[in-house]
Parts: sequence; C-alpha cells; structure tokens
Amino acid sequence: MKNIIVVGAGASGMFCALLLRERGFEVTVLERNDKIMKKIYATGNGRCNFTNRNINIKNYHGVNPKFAMTAIHQFSNQEAIEYFHKLGIPEIELEEGKIFPMSLQASSIPLRVEEYAKNIGVKVLLNTYIKDIAKKSQYIIADEKGKKYYADEVVIAAGGRAMENSGSDGNGYKLVKKFGIDIIDTHPGIVQLKLDYPYLKRMDGTKVPGSCTLVVDGKSIRKEYSDILFTRYGISGPAVLQISSEAIRSLKKGKDVRLSIDILPAMEENILYYFLKTNFENNSFASLEKALVGLIHKNLIIPILRDLNLDKDKKAAELSNGDIHRIKEKLKNYSFKVLGEKSDKDGQITCGGVSTKEISPKTMELKKREGLYCIGEIIDIDGDCGGYNLQWAWSSAYVCAMNMDLY
Repeated sequence: MKNIIVVGAGASGMFCALLLRERGFEVTVLERNDKIMKKIYATGNGRCNFTNRNINIKNYHGVNPKFAMTAIHQFSNQEAIEYFHKLGIPEIELEEGKIFPMSLQASSIPLRVEEYAKNIGVKVLLNTYIKDIAKKSQYIIADEKGKKYYADEVVIAAGGRAMENSGSDGNGYKLVKKFGIDIIDTHPGIVQLKLDYPYLKRMDGTKVPGSCTLVVDGKSIRKEYSDILFTRYGISGPAVLQISSEAIRSLKKGKDVRLSIDILPAMEENILYYFLKTNFENNSFASLEKALVGLIHKNLIIPILRDLNLDKDKKAAELSNGDIHRIKEKLKNYSFKVLGEKSDKDGQITCGGVSTKEISPKTMELKKREGLYCIGEIIDIDGDCGGYNLQWAWSSAYVCAMNMDLY
C-alpha cells in the first residue's frame, strides 16, 4: 500500500490518519508540538464539544459554505458520535445541542485517539516542524532541521493562524502557496471585538444578560442571546464571540459594522416604557442616576445618561415623556461602532484560507497538484461556536481518507 504523510496532528490530521490506517495505508503524522491534538484541550472551556446535534449550512461561513455541507453529508454529526463511541467515548448532550464526552474532559479525546493510533500502527513524530514540501517521483517533506521524509501522497492538516500557542502559526499556507494555490485573506474568528466608545474604562468588567445584534451598513444581520461582557478594549461574551467572525469579515470589506445591545431583553418595549414612567413618578424625589439603580447595572448608568445628554443629578420628576422614551430606546438599542478584533492572536479559529475552488469536494485533493490534500481549518471554511468547527474537521478528514485513490 502507499505511504501517506499527514502534516499536523490536530483534530483533522489525527482523524484522517486513523481512517487511512484502517484502510490499510502506511501512515506517518508529523507534528510540531510535543503532543497530539493540543488545541482540543482548550475546546469547549476544557470540556470539548466535539460536534453539535443541530447542523445546518447557516452554521458555516466562507466564500462557499456549501463546500462544508458536501463533506458533512458524507460524514455526519451522528456518525462522529458513533465513531467516538467506538473509541470508548460516550456522549452527553448539553445546551444548544452541544455534544461533549461523557467525562466532560477535553483530554478524553486526544488520549483515546493516541491510544488507538498506536494500537493500529499510525506512526506519529512529535517536535517535527515542516518547512518545505516538494514533488519529484515522490513527495519530499523537509523539517526545520533538514531531515527529509518521503511519501506517495501528503495531507496538509496544519491548521490556520488561531491560538498560536497550540501550534497554528499559518505555516500550512506557506507550504501550499508555493504550488500556486489561491489563499483567501485570513483573519481571526470567534474573537473579542474592539469598540469605538469613550466610556469603556468605566464599564470594564461589567457583565449583563442581553441580546447582541450585528448591524452591517444599517441592516440587521444576526442576533444572539447570552451574557455580554464589556471590557477596556470593547466587548466579549458568548453572544459577541458567535457573531464576531461575520463582523470582522464585513469590516474587511469596508462596511460600517455596529453592535446593537439590548440590555433588558426580558422586557418588551411597551412594558419597559410603562415601568420607567411609573418608576420615575414613584421616585420623583430621586436623581436620575439613583432612579435607574436596580433596573440596570450601575456601571452602565453614567455612560447611558451621557450618551443621551441627560444630567445624572436631574430629578426623576423633571423628565419629559420624550426623555423617558429616549432612555427606553437606549436600553433596548445600545449601539456601538466596531473597530476590529482585539488582536490577531486572540481568535479561537481562523477565517479564510485555501480557496475551496482549489480543492476537489470528492477527495479534498488540490486540483493543481495530484497527491496533495488539504483538510480542516487550513481551508476557507469556518463554523459557529458550539462544535461546528470540529465537525468540519472530522468530515473533511473523512472525505479525504475514505476517497483517496478512488477517483
């Protein structure tokens, strides 16, 4: 059988190696880190939601999201659950369809994968950083120390640029670019956002349950509900992270990007207006600043009043109906201009990468280079937070491994 080298022992690389070995190929995995699947350990807050019960094309992004679904239709979320069950990892389903190992320990997956890989004869070489790939009669893979490895076919599963401490430094893009492969510009995804707002220091560390709507060029694009965390640089929290990839993508296109925060999503606008009016009447003696205590987080009161040009010491009794209406509008639509991501190094995933136009959807083989494949995060496919990116890793690896040499 052919000798296959997989560059990268992350989720997609190791899964591909297992499947290739099960088919009888000789498989060697070259990994720069001192252990396999290093990024997995931080996934799902250390619990690793390795897929999601609810998967749809709307959960995937990039120039051509349909490319992801082509792979997922060949290896579904249920098939991923069944495969890991075979490895001794039963699943538990928690919030929003997220599927975790029953142990709720991310380490369960790399430990069982490593054990199984050894048992079936997958060779893994750690601390091996690949610097070049060339093709003669065979593929020649050279590491940073000058050592060469030879393979009939090569799978590049080197990840993107996100979470550099896990080994993802963009090296995979350099390896494929020499073959004339088109790379879609990359940027971080599932990342904290920087805002243009003068009162962020006052709001730093304030967390509120709310809804976050992404508004691009005045049009509402997506809405998420969860905790909102204000910081010195801008904003974070699950809802923000979920829409951040699309926010950055829109900024890169030169669009106006804003976040509309509803800090009281449990109250309808008419109910909120009635409460404010009644509250100010009942507490007519109180200053406006004091009258809002108990309704919203105290760290937000002064910034909101300054935005509305309302004096914090103004008596509640002195407010007009128009003032009350403006306060209600601000609480339901607290708008912020997005400047960008916190930093290039803070994203959980990479958006952009190898163009799907360069890759055969049947095999993940590069159309311009026979015997060279790309899988996982290196490709221009990114998923929402919640197990979708790992499902893409499993599915793209499956398509590559199970169809290699069949077409």
